[in-house]
Amino acid sequence: MKILLVEDDATTIEYVVKGFMEQGHNIETASDGHQGLLLATSMKYDLVILDRMLPQLDGLKLLAALRATGSQTPVLILSALSHVDERVKGLRAGGDDYMTKPFAFSELLVRAEKLMQRGFSQPADTELSVGNLVMELLTRKVTLDGTELMLQPKEFQLLKYLMEHPNQVISRTLLFEAVWDYHFDPRTNVIDVHIAKLRRKFEELGFGELIETVRGAGYRLRQGN
Repeated sequence: MKILLVEDDATTIEYVVKGFMEQGHNIETASDGHQGLLLATSMKYDLVILDRMLPQLDGLKLLAALRATGSQTPVLILSALSHVDERVKGLRAGGDDYMTKPFAFSELLVRAEKLMQRGFSQPADTELSVGNLVMELLTRKVTLDGTELMLQPKEFQLLKYLMEHPNQVISRTLLFEAVWDYHFDPRTNVIDVHIAKLRRKFEELGFGELIETVRGAGYRLRQGN
């Protein structure tokens, strides 16, 4: 997917760009409203992520100008203006979604992908399966090759996220935010510890290679036999 991020804060730009690139999306940036409007109206994007308080041209004015051209490109507003009145203004101006700062990238990714794929819907699954690894979401029962695994709550959540993205390399940043629900601290080894625990349980059943470490990128749950 091709994304335009219109944002003037360097830290936010680095964080968002890194996150989307890790997931294989193409993302371009504009650091002021005029540049953002020029790109948004001259290039085709699957999504625009838009800050409200921008130099040269306010985010809502940019959005109004974009909609005046007839553009239906989904726009996700990402702003520190969190009061309900401000969120309503953003949505009424033509925004498709509104997130407030500070934010977790995992939530931003989900919202962004839903906007880019809107119109597509399917019933919620009650079971996940990757090869002979099966997770029943309602009972929280996990079996591998027919044998039930006893998992701690965080192990279950970690495995669930990996099973939702089989054969995909998932970054440590995303895993941390999805399971622990706060910003990733690169100095912590909590993910490695829980991955090691899951691997030991798999190894006891002869499936120690199910979770693959992709050096410098993250982890991948491989298709079982």
